[in-house]
Amino acid sequence: MKRKEAAPVFKPYVMRQISLIPPSYDELIEEKHLVRTVDEAVEKIDISALLNQYKGGGTSSYHPKMMLKVLVYAYCEKIYSSRRIAKALRENIHFMWISGENKPDFRTINAFRSSRMKPVIDDVFSAVLEYLVEGGYVKLENYFLDGTKIEANANKHKVVWAKRNENYQKRVREQIKGLLGEIEKANEAENEEYGDDDLEELGGNSKEDINSERLKKKIDELNQRLREKTQKKETRQAMKKLEKDCLPRLEKYEQQTETLAGRNSYAKTDKDASCMRMKEDRGAEKPWPKPAYNIQIGTEGQFIVGFSVHQRAGDTSCLISHFEKMRKGIGKLPKVAVADAGYGSEENYDYIERLGMQNYVKYNTFYQDTHHYRKPELIRSHQYRAEEFGYDAEKDQFICPANKRLNFVNATRYKTENDYLTDRRNYQCADCQECPLKPHCTKAKGNRSIRISFRLMAYREQARNNLTSERGIRLRSERSTEVETVFGHIKHNMGFRRFMLRGTEKVNTEWGLISIAHNLRKMAAQ
Repeated sequence: MKRKEAAPVFKPYVMRQISLIPPSYDELIEEKHLVRTVDEAVEKIDISALLNQYKGGGTSSYHPKMMLKVLVYAYCEKIYSSRRIAKALRENIHFMWISGENKPDFRTINAFRSSRMKPVIDDVFSAVLEYLVEGGYVKLENYFLDGTKIEANANKHKVVWAKRNENYQKRVREQIKGLLGEIEKANEAENEEYGDDDLEELGGNSKEDINSERLKKKIDELNQRLREKTQKKETRQAMKKLEKDCLPRLEKYEQQTETLAGRNSYAKTDKDASCMRMKEDRGAEKPWPKPAYNIQIGTEGQFIVGFSVHQRAGDTSCLISHFEKMRKGIGKLPKVAVADAGYGSEENYDYIERLGMQNYVKYNTFYQDTHHYRKPELIRSHQYRAEEFGYDAEKDQFICPANKRLNFVNATRYKTENDYLTDRRNYQCADCQECPLKPHCTKAKGNRSIRISFRLMAYREQARNNLTSERGIRLRSERSTEVETVFGHIKHNMGFRRFMLRGTEKVNTEWGLISIAHNLRKMAAQ
């Protein structure tokens, strides 16, 4: 007899069933869910700086505490677009719970992020950091500093370059001088008075360059003089080109120079962003600099303890402003500063010493000073450095590996980007022509010369002793897994590789939210 097969069994599935007692969102969210961590943290921190952004009277606003919770949780969930945040508030029960079923639209969310949060993001971040310190997650002892480049929200094909701008200004000034020369020749009285020079207001009898203000005065004067006499066709054409073409171009180039403010470039669609080479483009055949920001962060236990946004690609000039921002935010600095060779300058070492921090910052030749090659033929793979020369303090002379002496020539003063003054002493050998070690010492045709800062040498020795100690070796190994892990988590796991907002202040706000979100995610995972 054939056996009868059992019928399939399904769980109940009834749509549009009416419930007399609808479930609470609180019942649907797990006890240790990330959204509860965000809610608890924002409830406990001091947000008085954010509340002070609101004036009394007028129509009611969404509560800033609710808006802050929504923004931070959205960044925790890798949702950065204001439209997607608004969509989550309508569809996601976690967003509905943390917002108390408030549903601000995307314009309100974006206005809160870019306007309300912009002046107070550093205060809110400091409040979260204090919350982490009170919870024992951060101790502010070992501070691991490093930087990365994050692409700006700007068109990489619309960029103003400093060198091109300088060349364009030079050309238009030469063109202006030529046109003025043609006009001056038409006025014999001015030629007799000024000769071959331009008028004083253009800098003809001084070393000052032509600028738009002087050119405007000159054009007005020429127009007044030419009204009193019959104008030749050539003069009218020269005046028209001077006024309608050269002056607007000169004004544009001067405005670009002002916007550059010493930088090598800026993006037209985000004038605060500078072009930088991105790490992810290193393997490309033709890597092209992109508009970006240099983001500096300091970590401890892979929590972000401090952050700053910079417009220059180099890390060296960022250390002091980074620590100053941190000191202003939380009122104190960590005990130990740990950083790679990109920060090892005399200016930074002096700053660390003055503020009483311990120096565990590498310098650019630290690897050569601490690694010894086993193969003799590899020992001279690099040129002899000044640090390898002996020094005779009594005679103030350096002694090269060939036992020749380098005599003191002069002293020069050097100023950094941050206006830090340092003295450099220059020494030169009297005769290197017949020296058998010259190919390993210098590539110059003449004699070997070196530039020395004794203060920098002392700082480097201090850093080398600290870094090669037992504690220094441990901190060096930790540094490689501290900051890089955080950057990797933010870029890869959180998918944040490009800013949504434009301008340094708004970028600072966005990175502050990313840092807060990272810290709360890290805290919830422990």
